[in-house]
Amino acid sequence: MHARYDLTAPKRAANLSINSDLLAKSRALNINLSATLEHALQEELVNRESARWVEENRTAIARYNEFVEQHGCFGDEFREF
Repeated sequence: MHARYDLTAPKRAANLSINSDLLAKSRALNINLSATLEHALQEELVNRESARWVEENRTAIARYNEFVEQHGCFGDEFREF
């Protein structure tokens, strides 16, 4: 998966609030909070951008699906599977 943000951008401190028990258990297991948060945020970014793309293209997708239902897919006559 390619990055959807600038990987070379400088790090910036952020003040976050987190459940104290979750924080304690994460630290006990030496979980890198910054890396874990960055990974989770990247996944959330991908999910939300994908959902936004689908919403923005909903009409075109529906029209294409209608076309395929009426006329079939390009190359159907050449398919051997």
